[in-house]
Amino acid sequence: MYKDLEDTARQIRIDIIKMLEKAGSGHPGGSLSAVEIVTALYFKEMNIDPKNPNWADRDRFVLSKGHGAPVLYAALARKGYFPKKELNNLRRINSMLQGHPDMKSTPGIDMTTGSLGQGIAAANGMALAGKIDNKDYRVYALIGDGEAQEGIVWEAAMFASHYKLDNITVFLDHNGLQIDGFNKDVMNIEPIGDKFKAFGWHVIDIDGHSFEQIFNAIDEAKNTKGKPTIIIAKTIKGKGVSFMENQVGWHGKAPSKEEAEKAIEELGGIING
Repeated sequence: MYKDLEDTARQIRIDIIKMLEKAGSGHPGGSLSAVEIVTALYFKEMNIDPKNPNWADRDRFVLSKGHGAPVLYAALARKGYFPKKELNNLRRINSMLQGHPDMKSTPGIDMTTGSLGQGIAAANGMALAGKIDNKDYRVYALIGDGEAQEGIVWEAAMFASHYKLDNITVFLDHNGLQIDGFNKDVMNIEPIGDKFKAFGWHVIDIDGHSFEQIFNAIDEAKNTKGKPTIIIAKTIKGKGVSFMENQVGWHGKAPSKEEAEKAIEELGGIING
């Protein structure tokens, strides 16, 4: 049923590995864990036009966990916002693809993000503007579970509930790991769903690698009125590459050429393909 999306997700994973190996730096773990979410949004769900990236009535996406930029860049390139060859220039000086998303440099980026927590706040602003302007567009944001330790996330949660922003849907990429280790050891965020409920959000729990569950959750969010929705997506850090999966060391380390070749072979591609 979702074969085309599964194929796209696999290609995006290969793109992520290739661009990080070429750049020699970046964040594979949290990029790979979010692939199905980003693929579902960009290749089926969102009302967007790559030929008109600043279209006023488009749906918006904010990557609040900005270090996961490779997954977003790969999706934008495959969607046609810019040539795929630009992925070879990740993190290079004067490249349009910096280590974190930059809306002034990259077509298709709706918000510059970097400092964790600020993206969800900016997404709230877009959603409130849509309400004020009587626009029908929806706003999607992707946050990390380590990011949920930031105070600004909870200010944003309170804001969205207060203004009844039912046009925003937030995905929490809940892979359980952050730069220093497991969330539960660094700063436990559980029970994360109950916390968002206490802040007035509609909460949905899903397998973040299941397209069926992702789309069912999006539909439920669109049918929820008077409150914002958060989709807590249980994911695997480094998903798709056996030696990266659930390994904290791959949070922010680029693969070597040999490691990239092994990863891409697992994903069914070739390093120079």
